[in-house]
Amino acid sequence: MFALTKVFATIYAAALLMQLGSSLLMTYLALRLDAAGIAEFWGGALMAANALGMVLGGRVGYWLIGRVSHVRAFVVSAGVIVTAVLSHQLSEWLTLWLVLRFVVGVAMMCQLMVIESWLNDCAPGERRGGAMSLYMVASYVGMMLGQLLLGFGNGLDALVLSGVAIAFAIGLMPMALHRGVQPSPVSQVRVSFMQYVRRLPQSLGTILASGVLNGCFYGLTPIFAAQSGFNPAQVGQFMALTIAAGLLAQLPLGRLSDRFSRVSLIRLTAIALCVAYLPLAFLQAPAPGWVMLTGAVIGFLQFCLYPLGVVHANDNLEPELRVSVAGVLLVTFGIGATIGPLLAGALMEHWGRQALYLFGIGVAALVVCLVSDSKRVPAAVVQVP
Repeated sequence: MFALTKVFATIYAAALLMQLGSSLLMTYLALRLDAAGIAEFWGGALMAANALGMVLGGRVGYWLIGRVSHVRAFVVSAGVIVTAVLSHQLSEWLTLWLVLRFVVGVAMMCQLMVIESWLNDCAPGERRGGAMSLYMVASYVGMMLGQLLLGFGNGLDALVLSGVAIAFAIGLMPMALHRGVQPSPVSQVRVSFMQYVRRLPQSLGTILASGVLNGCFYGLTPIFAAQSGFNPAQVGQFMALTIAAGLLAQLPLGRLSDRFSRVSLIRLTAIALCVAYLPLAFLQAPAPGWVMLTGAVIGFLQFCLYPLGVVHANDNLEPELRVSVAGVLLVTFGIGATIGPLLAGALMEHWGRQALYLFGIGVAALVVCLVSDSKRVPAAVVQVP
């Protein structure tokens, strides 16, 4: 693990700062909407706009990386994000916020494609699980720090947006200073999306479910906590604790996924998630300590699905498809993150805050049904002239 940290230290630092800014922005906007009394619908809509941007960003990122290289694509995307984040201060018109969240989604997808294709291309096959687990650790540390920053002031001050912009701007430095192994240039070899669906159905299904659950977490869990009586600082602590639990899961997960069947690990994680969601889905007024503890268990399990799906997909691909599959996986995640908050937000509006976790049980149960130890179906690689 130490050797991987040394090789990819600057990549991990950039991921940490990127996720710090992203998580702080999402929770800040959710709390602003809750304070205005319009949380459920608009919270889901803003998260969906961000996810739709990520879907489009898959194609934009592939084009941009191929045109100007990985590092320059990351720098350009950061400039777009900083501009969009600071533009939230220009107006409280929610339609403008939808547009800005869409733009941030496009640019963040480009940054994620840069980082994830870089790691999967340059990490040795037998160490790929470890490399991804360290990446997830860095990401979750960033998310956790972003949530804890809400404890400064009242969590609703517009200066939070300046902090988000600073995080993304500082994240440029480690990426630009990276002097280690470089990823391969983007190849003209492509596989169509439907061929990926036939070739990697279990990975794509897992990542779609992860997008649904994580989209709900970032867009609607702050609203669940606020409606449970938490103040902004406590909401940040609840989110940070959940993310910290996900962080703690990553290092053992990386070791386990390099030694045991990743498909079996996905199934076991989804089964355990169904159980973990039960208390918050059915208890009418759980004590704050019980909410915190249950959230930590959920975070420990829920944040394992994405890295398991990514590593399982990259086990079954040729090296020249790393950037392409990174885009496909992230687009799939984005589709899930678009659908999840809209559906769960509508359910919460009609059935109350507990509907969020009832919805989560249904999604995790679908993963259990989808994933099996059957062999993947090979797909031909299409050469683009």
